[in-house]
Amino acid sequence: MHVTRLSIRDLRRLAEVDVTPGPALNLLVGGNGAGKTSVLEALHLMAYGRSFRGRVRDGLIRTGAAALEVYVEWSERPQPRERRAGLRHGGQSWQGRVDGQPVAQLGDLCAALAVVSFEPGSHALVSGGGEPRRRFVDWGLFHVEPKFLALWRRYGRALKQRNALLKSGAPTDQLDVWDRELALAGEPLTRFREDYLERLQPVLAATVARIAPMLGTATLAYQPGWRRGELGLEDALLLSRERDRLLGHTGVGPHRADWRVDFASAPNREPLSRGQSKLAALACLLAQASDYAARRGEWPVMLFDDLASELDAGHRQRVLSLLREGEAQVFVTATDWPAGMEAAGSDLRLFHVEQGVLTPA
Repeated sequence: MHVTRLSIRDLRRLAEVDVTPGPALNLLVGGNGAGKTSVLEALHLMAYGRSFRGRVRDGLIRTGAAALEVYVEWSERPQPRERRAGLRHGGQSWQGRVDGQPVAQLGDLCAALAVVSFEPGSHALVSGGGEPRRRFVDWGLFHVEPKFLALWRRYGRALKQRNALLKSGAPTDQLDVWDRELALAGEPLTRFREDYLERLQPVLAATVARIAPMLGTATLAYQPGWRRGELGLEDALLLSRERDRLLGHTGVGPHRADWRVDFASAPNREPLSRGQSKLAALACLLAQASDYAARRGEWPVMLFDDLASELDAGHRQRVLSLLREGEAQVFVTATDWPAGMEAAGSDLRLFHVEQGVLTPA
């Protein structure tokens, strides 16, 4: 998957940008606040419906503009196919098109372009709360399991309905109906997630051995969100009903699921340092991208914000070597020329970013 054109309007400092990236390594160099990270945000927004630095309405739209616009053209493999998508987002409402056709749901737009991002906050994947880890697993399933999205939406609708009934003090028979619906969607959703992490385990082990061998053997463990070994989801919901009534929301189920990664270098689940957490998160993201490539026949677009400050030269070399082998398209931002980029040779396309203006070198 290679982006062949990227157009951005009114996103942060970027008033108007139209860039033709290279198929391999694209390096965006500029000072702090120049706008280089916003280029990555535009691609991330198209693939996730949000920025990795916050919601659209929280400063993503350029001051004075009514909405931001992003347009992307890209090529897909293994069967050659040219695609395009556009998004106009005003903070509260949005319009999107994929291959010339309007889309009704943001998820349909996000399904078109696959992007994996590593940025300064990515360590939260390992050291933060459960939400980013659920999103991680669901992203992988969203792109490789055709049945997953409908199941995920079904569970979300049932959860919203049950929570509304809990807050309104609805009678038992109404809750029984939605407990059953949550179980019918939640049980298979959980199996999808478990199977995904089981498949990812050997890929992660190989990735860690290659880019961060000092972490030792990596092991993934899934926590489904209820005591699944003892009872099914419908029974778990029944047992938690009175507590849920008091709280006004559903306290058990796949929406409370989590997973963890343990490393041989940190026995007894010792906390990782910030640097180790970054490497662990990066290994998870690269393993996910590698699994995507194995299932889909092409790598997703890879984004690395401020890579030089996140990884030393040795780790950068290992990561970029792995991505070059897979012929992945990579976007990297930096405040200056990072050591080790010389090895990219003719595969490198350099852009200077200054005051929101992108200039090919």
